[in-house]
Amino acid sequence: MVKSILILFLFSILLFSCEKDDERLMISGEITNLVNPYFLASFRVSDSVAVDTIHVDEKGKFSYFQNIDTTTMFTFYFNDFHSSTVVFTEKGVKKIKLKGDAILPDLIEIKGGEINDNLSVFKKENEAILKQRSLLLAQTNDEADSSIKTINIISEKEQLALMNSLNHELAQKVEDFIIEHPDKISSVILINEFFKNNENPKTFDRVLGYLKGDALNFPLTSKLQKYNEKLMLSSEGADMPYFQLTDVNDKTVRSNDFRDKYLLISFLSSNGEKSKENLEILKDEYHQLDKKNIEFLSIYIDSDTFPIVYHEIDSIPWKIVTADKSWGSDIVDAYNVHYVPFNILIDPKGKIVSRDIPVGDVRNLINSENDKSNL
Repeated sequence: MVKSILILFLFSILLFSCEKDDERLMISGEITNLVNPYFLASFRVSDSVAVDTIHVDEKGKFSYFQNIDTTTMFTFYFNDFHSSTVVFTEKGVKKIKLKGDAILPDLIEIKGGEINDNLSVFKKENEAILKQRSLLLAQTNDEADSSIKTINIISEKEQLALMNSLNHELAQKVEDFIIEHPDKISSVILINEFFKNNENPKTFDRVLGYLKGDALNFPLTSKLQKYNEKLMLSSEGADMPYFQLTDVNDKTVRSNDFRDKYLLISFLSSNGEKSKENLEILKDEYHQLDKKNIEFLSIYIDSDTFPIVYHEIDSIPWKIVTADKSWGSDIVDAYNVHYVPFNILIDPKGKIVSRDIPVGDVRNLINSENDKSNL
């Protein structure tokens, strides 16, 4: 009798455990070309971000369990953050499967739930563009494995031109998808991925305007709308955001100090080769421009140490500022700068004329603006 009761008790515990496990979300799959026997997963829990380490076997297979039963965004980071992919959970979905290559994260197939399934359809329909784009990024980062067939080695200038062309074509494909699926949350996800950092907030605003129904009411949509409103404040044609800074000579620099002149603000890094090249061209342009019509201001964004000693500062004839909070500085946020070098031209009326302008085009652009004002 006692033995029977014990067996029944153990069976009940086992049954309860199985039922409890069945309620958990399982994300499993196989990711190839991992350089480590693990990858990282991050997701938001209330007001904090949780980070987990997911171990894989020798074939890249894994199983990951979480007690989540609502729409949650997981970001999986591969190969020491060189690539990543996003996985969405939805209420009622208990199994999600991944399959793909860590070097080609845009092509990782994710099945399970409407959002993941829709995004996988988009990836499949645009596989050729996404693959070429991923391989180009891998080549740029010198990450491509010998087992991956890359595109022909091309110059940095050709890489940039090709990347711009691919991004433009892909953006059109995304816009077409959104127009066709304006009520799908997957459309919001694609806007966040492909249009959030677009240099033209009017394009961002246009694609947001397509959304309706569930997509319009999705929490991320509200965040994107607010972010776009912020971008408008530093877009081309907007009044330059006010700033008050302290230069390397401990003097105050204000935005209204540059009234009635063109102002070229250059965001640079003391360590980057591209920033150094940009600086040399800036010097050449500065000496050839009429100082009565234009002033330069360079803002160094560095994250290593502060204060920073710049050996080249003595040779720079214009005002220099070091961003005391690096990428967290107010002026970086106000002017929506995401990379360096980055040049912004402002006209004598304080209007932003051009963002991310090549320094070699400054003189021609100023002459063009002056010709317009004289008409």
